[in-house]
Amino acid sequence: MTDIFALAAQNLLSPIVLSFVLGLAAALARSDLSIPEAAAKALSIYLLFAIGFKGGVSVADHGVDLSLGLSLLAGIGLSAILPLVAFQLLMVLSKMDRLNAAAVAGHYGSISIVTFVAATSVLEGQGLPSEGYMVAVAAAMEAPAILSALWLVSRGDSGGGRMDAKLWREVMLNGSIVLLVGAFMIGWITGPKGLAEIESFIVSPFKGVLCLFLLDMGLLAGRGMQSGRKALGLGSVAFGILMPLVGSLFGLGAGMLLGLSTGGTMLMMVLSASASYIAVPAAMRVALPEANPSVYLTLSLGVTFPFNLVLGIPLYLAMAQAATG
Repeated sequence: MTDIFALAAQNLLSPIVLSFVLGLAAALARSDLSIPEAAAKALSIYLLFAIGFKGGVSVADHGVDLSLGLSLLAGIGLSAILPLVAFQLLMVLSKMDRLNAAAVAGHYGSISIVTFVAATSVLEGQGLPSEGYMVAVAAAMEAPAILSALWLVSRGDSGGGRMDAKLWREVMLNGSIVLLVGAFMIGWITGPKGLAEIESFIVSPFKGVLCLFLLDMGLLAGRGMQSGRKALGLGSVAFGILMPLVGSLFGLGAGMLLGLSTGGTMLMMVLSASASYIAVPAAMRVALPEANPSVYLTLSLGVTFPFNLVLGIPLYLAMAQAATG
């Protein structure tokens, strides 16, 4: 337990987390600090390309084998199952109606790529390697959760969500997925030689760009908390903290069954514990337009994301180290 608190304190005092705290504090204080939308988009494009490219290079070194295939299947399975768990937990903890509960649940089966990137930075700081193909697992965990959310709605009296061609396009051609998978493929094709050619762009600036991006995330989270707090009760907020812990246990079990390294197990836990605030909200606007965005965005971005960033990641790493030895 002491190690967990020590790592949490170390993580809290890192430039990455403090940048998020600065943005959060500025938003709550109603400062006019802001990151221009075009700049924020450029930062996200850089981060997605960098993490995808480095993951592809790692797979080129590792090679395609059974462990990669099984990890992808495990990620898809977790993404489909976790919304069902989240939905039941919401029914117990909150008074949320079925439509909004299903929309929220879908976010908790999908992933937060920024939480994943922050976790990889922590692993690098600790000198712990991880399987490079976890980037591919992250990309595979986006869509199944959306399908599970629509299935949950279809079983209720409120009618079914729309899974038409427009939604399929929204899900499969979402910019973050396309960029992440595309960069992964480029890194896989070019391998270490390709990385050497652009290392000064991909590696050295990475953490600095991540700091600026998390500053913007802090601003968004703070403003979301202000606008969405009236729509949430204590039970919903408790869900936003408890569900990541439940999800991490599923990820821990999957990592151990797959025989992943300590770093890989921790990343599987992070993927299972995080909540989407990019791809799934975009899909929910199309599939479930009646759902309240202030509910699912405030929970995923204003509650779960800060929890994972400050306390969750150190806790998941400690659990992975204890489980894998």
